[in-house]
Amino acid sequence: MKTTRTILESEEESGNKALTNIRFCDLKPSLSQPVLDALTLTGFNFCTPVQASTIPLLCSFKDVAVDAATGSGKTLAFVLPLVEILRRSSEVPKPHKVLGVILSPTRELSSQIYHVAQPFIETLSNVRAMLLVGGNSLKADMKSIEEEGANILIGTPGRIYDIMDRMDILDFRNLEILILDEADRLLEMGFQKQISSIISRLPKLRRTGLFSATQTEAVEELAKAGLRNPVRVEVRTEMKMPDTSSQQLASSRTPLGLQMEYLECEADKKSSQLVEFISKNMSEKIIIYFMTCATVDYWGVVLPRLATLKKCPIIPLHGKMKQTAREKALASFTEFSSGVLLCTDVAARGLDIPGVDWIVQYDPPQDPNVFVHRVGRTARFGRPGRAIVFLLPKEEAYVEFLRIRRVPLEERKCCDDVPDIVPQIRSAAKKDRDVMEKGVKAFVSFVRAYKEHHCSYIFRWKDLEIGKLAMGYGLLQLPGMPEVKHHTLSTDGFVPVEDIKVTEIKFKDKSREKQRQKNLKIKKETAHQKAEPPKPKANQNAKKTARQTAKQRRAVQTVEDADELDRDYRLLKKLKKGTIDESEFAKLTGMEELI
Repeated sequence: MKTTRTILESEEESGNKALTNIRFCDLKPSLSQPVLDALTLTGFNFCTPVQASTIPLLCSFKDVAVDAATGSGKTLAFVLPLVEILRRSSEVPKPHKVLGVILSPTRELSSQIYHVAQPFIETLSNVRAMLLVGGNSLKADMKSIEEEGANILIGTPGRIYDIMDRMDILDFRNLEILILDEADRLLEMGFQKQISSIISRLPKLRRTGLFSATQTEAVEELAKAGLRNPVRVEVRTEMKMPDTSSQQLASSRTPLGLQMEYLECEADKKSSQLVEFISKNMSEKIIIYFMTCATVDYWGVVLPRLATLKKCPIIPLHGKMKQTAREKALASFTEFSSGVLLCTDVAARGLDIPGVDWIVQYDPPQDPNVFVHRVGRTARFGRPGRAIVFLLPKEEAYVEFLRIRRVPLEERKCCDDVPDIVPQIRSAAKKDRDVMEKGVKAFVSFVRAYKEHHCSYIFRWKDLEIGKLAMGYGLLQLPGMPEVKHHTLSTDGFVPVEDIKVTEIKFKDKSREKQRQKNLKIKKETAHQKAEPPKPKANQNAKKTARQTAKQRRAVQTVEDADELDRDYRLLKKLKKGTIDESEFAKLTGMEELI
């Protein structure tokens, strides 16, 4: 791959601005007047470094592989050339002739690209863009394309692959440009098969742009397969190293104006430190990242119930929510001037949410590359921003690990006089079974996810102090999960609640409690029927018994016991393999108890 342009943004020279002094109207080849008018209407006048470098290359019909920090303005860097290339097409496109395809890893990012591109696509005559993402009806998308056509496809690889596979009506023979945004994430999410299939169906004589914040071996291989003699564009932030006397310059992987910190505290104090942090920054816009969907659900229920956060808008967002709920959550948080978004890494890449003041990583990401993408949700386009990551004492080596990867962190001290919120969480769990069950599920999901951490030499799951962790989650009792029963994880620091039976905790929602009681009744009746099988007729039973010797009766009982033991052994193997969970095992073996 031919690397021709490496651009360094200097923190001193730029005055902490992400824009160059190059106007869009000064770019060569020149942008068309309708596009320049649309840029003015949307408030864009000056280029970012990645835009100033990439737009002329794509408009000159060169393939590009762009490596730039998140928040650097990559979307316009490929949207404007796409529109200009299509404008130069001599013929009016037919409804089903596809001229451009933009692939991105998530529904939210695809939707954002679609809405950013729309004002510029509207400057083209008879060109229709179509947003294609999962969560929407595939049949509805196919019907819309069939009836109205589509000249530009913007969406996720899975949905676009399905459309291409099912619809022969679409014509890709004259495709002008293919864009792969967040290419590293596309591959991490397992889209390589779909991407390869999509590329194989497109003409080789096309322009291709590959955009990514991190260059991996897989991205390099994709570039070799999909790009023809591409120009490599690298945009790096230049920073001064504080620990060197020569004040030498080094490149940073994070945006200018971003101040990053880490806070080290014990697992049982972590949730209290988080609540204290939120309460002190309630006038600001905060995104908090968790490791699993279940932890987002749990804290999304717990945090609004705490006295200090009653007036704070708190919105959960994760990948297992329905698409309409995800869109509504993102739109609501975007409109807020202050508030909290609780999310997983579904909101870590590419999303441009205006005015985010703080990024809080309550759980460090499983993949260290995602760290940079998370913090990139703030300090966008040269605006100042702050980020903080919570670490346990045994995870401190992560700070040096990040420094080596050009992501320096400064230490932030724990507040010593922070109110303990665990009693409030436990009180909420006692009053509502939903809180209790979500807490157990969140705790279990976190431990399982922690085991899969990419930096396992730093995040060693067998060093987890599971007792302190459970206290931080405000659990009433330690769950009977295999990781607790079969391994020597420390349960020190956990104080179970003794004054309540968890089986008697009711749902606050009356309809859910009614259904639970109904299920318990059915379960009790089923268990009773199993315990007392129907008796055969007296005289038949007597004749059968008379014909059997004591030895024969013992033989029959032995076979029945062996069958039951064999069934239990098979279930135990399924439990160890993870095919069934602890609760299913207990239910199937008749030893059911509340976790």
